[in-house]
Amino acid sequence: MNITVKLFASFRAGRFDIETGDYPAGTTVADVADSLKLPQSELGIMMINNRHVKLDRLLVEGDILALFPLLGGG
Repeated sequence: MNITVKLFASFRAGRFDIETGDYPAGTTVADVADSLKLPQSELGIMMINNRHVKLDRLLVEGDILALFPLLGGG
């Protein structure tokens, strides 16, 4: 199934900004993060089609997954 992945901030370093890829049925947000070697402990905001989700959320054909690192500051 085709999934579009958007990376933000430090996650883009050495990777990409936006990319569409083919993933097997049953793929979760965690699976995509793992395939990109993004440490789950560094994941901040995760969204599918502009809605907040958790790591165990299943992706479906045509989803747009956005991954943001933890944000610091204040």
